[in-house]
Amino acid sequence: MDHDAVLEEIGGFGKYQIKILLFLLLPVIFSSANTVAYIFIARAPPYRCYIDQCEQFESATYDQDWLQYAVPGSISSGKFVPEGCFKYSYNDIAITGNNTCQANLFSQQIIKCDSWIFDENEVTMINDWPSEMTCTENEWKLALIGTSNFAGVMMGSAVFGLIADLYGRQPTFIFANIFMVFTGIGQALSISYTMLFIFTLLNSAGTTGVYFSVFVLIIEMLDKKKRELSSVLLNYMFAIGGVMAGVIVYFERNWRHLTLWIAAPPIIFIFEYWFVPESLCWLLSNKLYSRAYKIVQKAAKDNKKELSANIINQFETQNGFKASELQESQALKKRSKTNYIELLKSKILLIRILVLCFIWSTNTLVFYGLSLYSVSLSGNIYFNFIFGSLIEIPGTTIAWIVMNKIGRRYSLVISFLICGIGSVVGAFVDAEIVWLQVCSFLISKMAISTAFTITCVYTAEMMPTNTRSGCVGAFSTISRLSSLLAPFVPLLKNYYSFLPLLVFGSFPLAAGCLSLLLPETLGSSLPDTIIEAENIGI
Repeated sequence: MDHDAVLEEIGGFGKYQIKILLFLLLPVIFSSANTVAYIFIARAPPYRCYIDQCEQFESATYDQDWLQYAVPGSISSGKFVPEGCFKYSYNDIAITGNNTCQANLFSQQIIKCDSWIFDENEVTMINDWPSEMTCTENEWKLALIGTSNFAGVMMGSAVFGLIADLYGRQPTFIFANIFMVFTGIGQALSISYTMLFIFTLLNSAGTTGVYFSVFVLIIEMLDKKKRELSSVLLNYMFAIGGVMAGVIVYFERNWRHLTLWIAAPPIIFIFEYWFVPESLCWLLSNKLYSRAYKIVQKAAKDNKKELSANIINQFETQNGFKASELQESQALKKRSKTNYIELLKSKILLIRILVLCFIWSTNTLVFYGLSLYSVSLSGNIYFNFIFGSLIEIPGTTIAWIVMNKIGRRYSLVISFLICGIGSVVGAFVDAEIVWLQVCSFLISKMAISTAFTITCVYTAEMMPTNTRSGCVGAFSTISRLSSLLAPFVPLLKNYYSFLPLLVFGSFPLAAGCLSLLLPETLGSSLPDTIIEAENIGI
């Protein structure tokens, strides 16, 4: 039975779909917030050496008038910024704990310290385990938390994508939401770096399960004229989730409290089990016609549509077809049955799959890499992050418009090229020209948001039904191999300041060129078989 034909009968975008959309989209906000929160959890707050001759550890504060005498550092915007791990040796004069340190009490010999005082305005994981994560040689441990986050996304994409294809979109969505909540709470209660690493991995898997199960549910629920809404709406919610995380962390600087604020509330969405139905497309593809018919009747009633005698007759015959037509249909399905092995045997689809792997990898590397880089820009790190999240909304809106105006392929090409050019230009902008640096960053972030939105819709429109969720999950999984490197790319600035943005600019330029190899899918029906998928755009 043709899914698109059934959607035409019941209405592809009516009261029924809108009601379900409201239930589906709210959890995505928290999924997004959980995904990006690690940027602040694993951030290095300002810290300096503890000067035991000049202060008491219990009452010491980060800013002191005498710091420039006691520790090496630099002047930034008229303010002394101390180095984090070195101090000047003391001349051994008997003055302790009275905050009367002066320049003549210190020599110019630089020594490394083993105790630190942190900026009291921000509490990250480093505050809990300072000896393990302070100083340049330990920066990789902070980046490794980011890698754990992306590894979890990679794991979640693979596992939850396959679960959704095997057992259905709706139970996968509910389970992933519950999994996200409890692993997020586990993050907040972590008592060691290793424990935090593991729960970050698991939590990211859960957030990905929520995101992709919702994505597939929406794209299979809407008709082809509204299909791009799946990616557009999800990216709106993802941007709102990023803004929410930025606002929460602006007011709540303690990483454990921040994690609980973001992780615990989604437990209320467990009630959606009784309000979110299974994907009609999945039910029809798996010949679960009895369950599908109940959904069709409910949707037609909500959308005030009258089912035709033809559709009713198809459902009322046991397998959805008249007996004389059943054997022919089953034979056809046997010849054209789609599975993952047959998908890779198609040369046409194999080329598209390889191109999509690179495109997805570029999207994740650059999108999350730029999000990480936002807290390295000049100015207020919280506002930079919030603006970097807000700019995703116009980027997504542009994707929505251009996908329908000029098609998926050329929209993707143009957005990649703009992102690449913006990043390369930003790489060579003087750090003192803050407005230009921030503008080039925002243009690049907006463009990669546009590309990401288009890619999600574009990919789903090219893949056959029986492998759609699994393929989207597989592409996301493969793309995370590159995103594992995203937390480390900003560290390249320790060698040359322009390197991070140069990396973030090169990949989109290449992806834009490769996108020309893909077919146009605007206005095409979702393919059910390999043959239909091969013929898209022809």
